[in-house]
Amino acid sequence: MNRDRLETSHVACRRLTRRVAGNFFVSFLGLSRQRFRAMCALYAFLRLTDDIGDEPGWSLEEREQRLSNWREHLRNALQGPDIPIVEPFDVFPALVDAVSEFSIPEEELGAVIDGIAMDLQPRNYPTFDDLRVYCDRVAGAVGRCCLHIWGFHDPAALDTAADCGLALQLTNILRDIGEDAAMGRVYLPQEDLARFGVAVDDLLAGRVDDRFCELMKFEVSRARQHYVLSEELFGQIDPPGRPVLRAMLRVYGGLLDRIERVDYDVFGHTIRVAAWRKALIGVAAVLGRS
Repeated sequence: MNRDRLETSHVACRRLTRRVAGNFFVSFLGLSRQRFRAMCALYAFLRLTDDIGDEPGWSLEEREQRLSNWREHLRNALQGPDIPIVEPFDVFPALVDAVSEFSIPEEELGAVIDGIAMDLQPRNYPTFDDLRVYCDRVAGAVGRCCLHIWGFHDPAALDTAADCGLALQLTNILRDIGEDAAMGRVYLPQEDLARFGVAVDDLLAGRVDDRFCELMKFEVSRARQHYVLSEELFGQIDPPGRPVLRAMLRVYGGLLDRIERVDYDVFGHTIRVAAWRKALIGVAAVLGRS
């Protein structure tokens, strides 16, 4: 691989991660140089993949074609030796370098694309097991990629990563219920909506009543159970990744706290962790503190 092109790709990935990832970028700074570069390359690839599914102005057919092209670019890049040039952001040289350096499984990167493909059309999830499949593709697969960069000594970490991804993705789902519903994406399992007597029209209307609050209490409790299971990762992964993992769990766990503080009104409040708190979490990660 051309070294100048490789270095240019790594610089571009680092700049994108610093601009978009915010305090997660700060948490990456505590990693070794190679792990830091790999995390930036992975993050850039994930962000660009996600943008294909969410950027405005594209028809469904255009999104499907772009995602198909992206999958082909990934396949060709990983097969080598001539890595395709994708303008204006040449992410693949840095990504291939990370995959080679840390043995990131190619199928996990493909699973992320599969998850984005599931979002291209309006859909719902009849059961929690159905939702679990989606969460594992868009979040669990990401976690397993991270484990290979951070290092792990217990094979059980790969299974625990599924719980961690589920916890983080459930948090995203609860935070964005109204926005997602407006786009035709209802992630909360249909069996849960029926159990608590909440209709999709209630979500579209932003209706916060006793039924909705009981539903949210149930879903927040479910997410917290998976955060508890995620704690097992600290004993399964190598020390370099622990501060980054702790930062992720604290930031996303803080979103659940915020949802509870606003009495589950995710429609009328912006759910986010205060910038100063995220900054402290990022700095603590750099210093290697839990």
